[in-house]
Amino acid sequence: MTAKERERAFLIGAPLAIVPALVFLPAVMFLIAFPKVMHGRVIGLIVVPACALASFFGLWKLALGAVQKPWGIFNVLSFGALLVLLVIAGYTGLFLALMTLKL
Repeated sequence: MTAKERERAFLIGAPLAIVPALVFLPAVMFLIAFPKVMHGRVIGLIVVPACALASFFGLWKLALGAVQKPWGIFNVLSFGALLVLLVIAGYTGLFLALMTLKL
């Protein structure tokens, strides 16, 4: 993988992995668990799988960009984005687990 391909993988993969991960928790809470808009559950059943697909594709791009040799700045940036995604997934999972105790 060339440096240009790693750069492209990072620039495409980071937004596609991080933005859907940030959208997932509010979508589940405000559209599915406690719907605040009319037909919220139907909208949520469309938004949540779309977030999952986009996040999967972005995660795949980030993972490919993080492990390719020779090492460079985009490997480090991809690895950093994966760590950010890990933190987002951790607090999302913790919050959803705590919400199941309340329901």
